[in-house]
Amino acid sequence: MLNQNVARGLFLAALVLFFASNALRYPIGDLAHAGPGLFPLLICVPLLIIAGAIILQARFSEPVPLQFNPKNIALIMASLVGFVIASEYVNAIAGIIVLVFVAGLAGTTYSWMRNIKIALGLIVVAYVFQRFLGLNLRLI
Repeated sequence: MLNQNVARGLFLAALVLFFASNALRYPIGDLAHAGPGLFPLLICVPLLIIAGAIILQARFSEPVPLQFNPKNIALIMASLVGFVIASEYVNAIAGIIVLVFVAGLAGTTYSWMRNIKIALGLIVVAYVFQRFLGLNLRLI
């Protein structure tokens, strides 16, 4: 039986190693003059530590059988596609709202209030990214 927690940790570690290996293809630079590969590499280090902690913790807890829920996978994929389509044809705020409300259907419980709070939080983050980091996001 494949333990769900071990699989989760291994998947995270594989994903982190993929992004870290691609980050190493870019100049790293140093903290004073950061290259384009420095930020992704700095994010990968703590994520790899978290992946190791998940795998280690799974060794000491009771195994949970690995299960796939095709309905939830389809809902998450649909939310991502809906985000792209709504962002392209309307704006990023509409995309965020579609993403949150469709992905919320994959949860064990559905709460409109929780979805509104999450969407508002993500819209604020997108605004901060646009305003203070200069990202080209079409929010309105």
